[in-house]
Amino acid sequence: MNATPIIQTTQLSKQFDKFTAVNKLDLTIYQGDVYGFLGPNGAGKSTTIRMLMSLIFPSAGSISIFGKELKDNREHILSRIGAIIEKPDFYNYLTALQNLEMLNKLQSARLSKDKLYEILELVGLKGREKSKVKTFSQGMKQRLGFAQALMHNPDLIILDEPTNGLDPQGVKDVRDLILKLNKEQGKTILISSHILSEIEIICNRMIIIQKGSKVVEGSVNELLSFNELHVSFEFEDDTKAFAFIKQHDFLTKKFIEVVHSRYHFNLLSTEVAQINKLFLDHGFAVKSMIPVRSLEDYFLNMT
Repeated sequence: MNATPIIQTTQLSKQFDKFTAVNKLDLTIYQGDVYGFLGPNGAGKSTTIRMLMSLIFPSAGSISIFGKELKDNREHILSRIGAIIEKPDFYNYLTALQNLEMLNKLQSARLSKDKLYEILELVGLKGREKSKVKTFSQGMKQRLGFAQALMHNPDLIILDEPTNGLDPQGVKDVRDLILKLNKEQGKTILISSHILSEIEIICNRMIIIQKGSKVVEGSVNELLSFNELHVSFEFEDDTKAFAFIKQHDFLTKKFIEVVHSRYHFNLLSTEVAQINKLFLDHGFAVKSMIPVRSLEDYFLNMT
């Protein structure tokens, strides 16, 4: 991991009258991260992102982006950030290309039409450049949102719920695009999402917040490695399995339930082989053993 912080907040707080939306939040995002920003509804994710984008100002604490204080370097920092906040909005009666051309006129550094075509191809809209946006699916509009965010070649991309309202294919398309931007173009990406399985697949680091405060932050793999596995065992003949489990204190402590002849346990990763061997040594033929460790389980446990 590159040790260069791209975003760093220190004791970041936001108060709305008597309500504390963000409470002394410290987070660090490094260059090259795909960073997952997780929390229940109302946890303070959107408020934090709005502060990072300088749409609202903190009540206390500091924000450093690209090694500079945001409050003193707002224009320079924002020029290096691309963002999709909520759903992207375009002129439906214009084509994808025409929408980008209109936005292009607002930029100080104008892009050539060839460059606009190149960006549309990058986000998977090749062949639909001259289609009106009103004919686009929500997933295609989201891709056009990415195109808009990439027009000034940002170093950092901030995405607030980028797969909201998309069908499974749209979710996969957005996920593939995020990974492509990170791996092929080296973009650092911050993703706020409630779709935990997506964060688990695409992010290398993450933070979980609750009631505006940090619960945990770190590597996705390292955090999940300390989490208990939910493991189910199925036996060739399970007629004696339940009685055997009740005879062993260790198994009894780890046992959850039996559902449709599958015996479910909560185990540490180091205990799986140990329990499997225990069953085999006592004559139980293990037909299948299915471990499940998900970010959703971890998230629910932590919050």
